[in-house]
Amino acid sequence: MMAMSCKDGKGIMDNGKYVRYTPEQVEALERLYHECPKPSSIRRQQLIRECPILSNIEPKQIKVWFQNRRCREKQRKEASRLQAVNRKLTAMNKLLMEENDRLQKQVSQLVYENGYFRQHTQNTTLATKDTSCESVVTSGQHHLTPQHPPRDASPAGLLSIAEETLTEFLSKATGTAVEWVQMPGMKPGPDSIGIVAISHGCTGVAARACGLVGLEPTRVAEILKDRPSWFRDCRAVDVLNVLPTANGGTIELLYMQLYAPTTLAPARDFWLLRYTSVMEDGSLVVCERSLKNTQNGPSMPPVQHFVRAEMLPSGYLIRPCEGGGSIIHIVDHMDLEPWSVPEVLRPLYESSTVLAQKTTMAALRQLRQIAQEVSQSNVTGWGRRPAALRALSQRLSRGFNEALNGFTDEGWSMMGNDGIDDVTILVNSSPEKLTGLNLSFANGFPAVSNAVLCAKASMLLQNVPPAILLRFLREHRSEWADNNIDAYSAAAVKVGPCSLPGSRVGSFGSQVILPLAHTIEHEEFLEVIKLEGVGHCPEDAMMPRDMFLLQLCSGMDENAVGTCAELIFAPIDASFADDAPLLPSGFRIIPLDSGKEASSPNRTLDLASALEIGPAGNRSSNDYSVNGGNTRSVMTIAFEFAFESHLQENVASMARQYVRSIISSVQRVALALSPSHLSSHAGLRPPLGTPEAHTLARWICHSYRCYLGVELLKSSGEGSETILKTLWHHSDAIMCCSLKALPVFTFANQAGLDMLETTLVALQDITLEKIFDDHGRKTLCSEFPQIMQQGFACLQGGICLSSMGRPVSYERAVAWKVLNEEESAHCVCFMFMNWSFV
Repeated sequence: MMAMSCKDGKGIMDNGKYVRYTPEQVEALERLYHECPKPSSIRRQQLIRECPILSNIEPKQIKVWFQNRRCREKQRKEASRLQAVNRKLTAMNKLLMEENDRLQKQVSQLVYENGYFRQHTQNTTLATKDTSCESVVTSGQHHLTPQHPPRDASPAGLLSIAEETLTEFLSKATGTAVEWVQMPGMKPGPDSIGIVAISHGCTGVAARACGLVGLEPTRVAEILKDRPSWFRDCRAVDVLNVLPTANGGTIELLYMQLYAPTTLAPARDFWLLRYTSVMEDGSLVVCERSLKNTQNGPSMPPVQHFVRAEMLPSGYLIRPCEGGGSIIHIVDHMDLEPWSVPEVLRPLYESSTVLAQKTTMAALRQLRQIAQEVSQSNVTGWGRRPAALRALSQRLSRGFNEALNGFTDEGWSMMGNDGIDDVTILVNSSPEKLTGLNLSFANGFPAVSNAVLCAKASMLLQNVPPAILLRFLREHRSEWADNNIDAYSAAAVKVGPCSLPGSRVGSFGSQVILPLAHTIEHEEFLEVIKLEGVGHCPEDAMMPRDMFLLQLCSGMDENAVGTCAELIFAPIDASFADDAPLLPSGFRIIPLDSGKEASSPNRTLDLASALEIGPAGNRSSNDYSVNGGNTRSVMTIAFEFAFESHLQENVASMARQYVRSIISSVQRVALALSPSHLSSHAGLRPPLGTPEAHTLARWICHSYRCYLGVELLKSSGEGSETILKTLWHHSDAIMCCSLKALPVFTFANQAGLDMLETTLVALQDITLEKIFDDHGRKTLCSEFPQIMQQGFACLQGGICLSSMGRPVSYERAVAWKVLNEEESAHCVCFMFMNWSFV
């Protein structure tokens, strides 16, 4: 009998005799362990042959040594993980206790002000009431916007402003200077981004966030000060002067520019003072505010095309945590001058929710993303080159913003319109814009260009959630795009006449989405789009059959309040390099009703307004019709084209017509996706919640029972509404296809839509043959006559494809003929059991 001791992994018991490994033997075993933690029996025998010092050890004993070594490694990693979790929980507990103390102070202050208000109103006249009410309401805010006399911009004067900024910022970050309320839709928890709040009743818009990040304070400050690297709306931050202070801090004078998010509003800029200092408890503070009332010092005069906005005391409080990492408090407080934009857009500039999503939470997400990349050598989200992939997404976003804003200092100039000002055309011939821009195709055909044209437009959308519209545009490119124009537009212009919307169906092949990376919270995706089989006319012989787009998607979560949805793409060559030039085009959809509460998270993509429509109604359907059905958003479209300058008029005419066709397509899709049309639009065969849908559900279940002799649904009841609801929530993927020469899908339950990665609106675009591989198509062809004659067929497990091209495995499938009231074949229904993405 053989036993062993795992103490230090150095001893074994063999035939009653205790044997200890020598240091040389342990070193040899450790060396092999780092090369291969789980060697095969052949490798262990090879090790004994190669290492004479192990010749007196049996292969079985070496196997036991490796088992013990793996066990100790696992225990060490688990202990390390638990220690890290404990440190994180301790820090989060401290943060939550501080937040609780702050909330208690805020409650006490509100109770005191409420009591004061009650007492004052009981003993005064109506006029006095009005005066006292104003004084009480403003008393808690007066110190947020103090009226200071002009100050001298000497180092002493700037230090006075800096110290005052620090005090006001801390009173917002950890005190009660601003009444903070929880961000709609944000619930703090162990996996949440942090504690996020927005202001209530203060000057301007303000947002606050606090959380834990696994980076040291100095590194956090370095990242946050580099605002253009994480704030997508930031065009530039110029440091004009740096002054050291006696307490070891620094004062910086900054000029910052922000892009305009849409063509309907001007860009913003700021003239700022930034103060960086270390507090007595070791916390690092970076705070900022606008400089307005300084004399005899540097200033920034108004800049053309920019509206000067004001930043009220804001910044970052960064405290070190025991065991590493930092606790960070972020406050953003701005007055974005909403008077300078059209009234319909003012909610964007008056919403603290928008500020929180675009700025405050973006900072926290960037820190968490970098912290994860630092802590994990093999990051699964942004891949093996996270910094390079983040840089690509930043370049796509920045290029889109540059085209959208069209600043003259970057070489953009406006062309005259054709009498209708719905589409704006900008042209750029500057060398900087065109450096390295010449594209070359895989077959060697060059696309020489010496100018870039941008066609842009904005429009107001009603009653369609931005996330749902964006997902449709991403998944169903053929509904709006013409590849011969926007996939390699320079070559399309050079080769011959551009295909316009009338020929869109002929020019479009299939698209395959190849994921590249995503952020840790999946709010942003970077992917490559492969466009297959694009050519459709003789001139296309010079074009490659497959084309590629680099694409950035964000804002696809419909439950995230105030989130801007973006789909930005740029043509790339198959041999794409990190520093290759990009010409981004795409869509940006910004919700204008961000102040409202988020809609129900239980709402599904297309069905929500249809299920459980009865006397009492349903919360998900009500949420959809009230919140989703009355939402407004502004969509901005910008498309860039590289071309030869002598073709400018032709390209401009093509670009106008193309963007107008896209606007028309988007309006048609938005109408179909609108909740108010889900029950009546003809494209939804059959619309859920209508008599046709209930009838189809009844036919499906009745036919299944007739042909297979068992019930499809478990105790679903007799009511048609109950049958439809139970069928919709069935765990297996159930879908119906037509009996046309080319069968297309007409209905699917939730599991079926998930398997096909599509929506009810787009389901009719998917043909039956597209979802099967070659083997599946052959099987289907052989079984289809049996389905029509016998009424059903059982199919063996196999592989099929989603609309996104992803393989889906299923254990088995059943197909049966669905009969109508006259016992005639209405459609064929498929049920895929135990399916999963491969």
